[in-house]
Amino acid sequence: MKEVAKQAAQILLEIEAVCLSPQVPFTWASGLKAPIYTDNRLIMSFPDQRRVIEGMLGQLIKDHYPQVTMIAGTATAGIPHAAFVASDLNLPMTYVRSSAKDHGKGRAIEGKLRPEDQVVVVEDLISTGRSVLNAAKQVQAEGAKVLGVVSIFNYQLPSGQLAFDQAGIPFHSLTDYTTLLQVAADQADLASHLSSLEAWHQDPQAWSQAHS
Repeated sequence: MKEVAKQAAQILLEIEAVCLSPQVPFTWASGLKAPIYTDNRLIMSFPDQRRVIEGMLGQLIKDHYPQVTMIAGTATAGIPHAAFVASDLNLPMTYVRSSAKDHGKGRAIEGKLRPEDQVVVVEDLISTGRSVLNAAKQVQAEGAKVLGVVSIFNYQLPSGQLAFDQAGIPFHSLTDYTTLLQVAADQADLASHLSSLEAWHQDPQAWSQAHS
């Protein structure tokens, strides 16, 4: 898995699905300043790299959740990855809205989800885990079983790990922040900034305040 994680991290950096900019930080939707920004939607636009990433996700599911009967994607970023993986594994797919529609049938889940389904939820990345765990709860509310969550990238934030522990839902990611830094260490333009990148990971709030 270490080689798979490194290969996935290399692909994300190569297509700039993950961007590292410790000198000019990004501002997240939460207002947090961070030296990293991840947009795994970009994977859709690179067929060769997409094929590798989605193949890895499918293998991750087969390795950890062989009894899966349904793939569920989180709206919106998890939907394309769930679709590619469900197609590769020849499994049915559904997707979960962040909230139920306020019209029509008022559904939060699109597609045919059965109470007997054993579901793996696909997310593009995990930070705090709130959005994907909300999706998992929606699936559970329909009576189906959530076997676990898979994602492409994991920020490895303590709040995310705690949220999954409290929910009692396992998760697995192709690659993560630690592996990303190992790969970035080989890039001359980032090697000199590794201490700053590591400092953010140790205390994102303190790093954000120092760079505001």
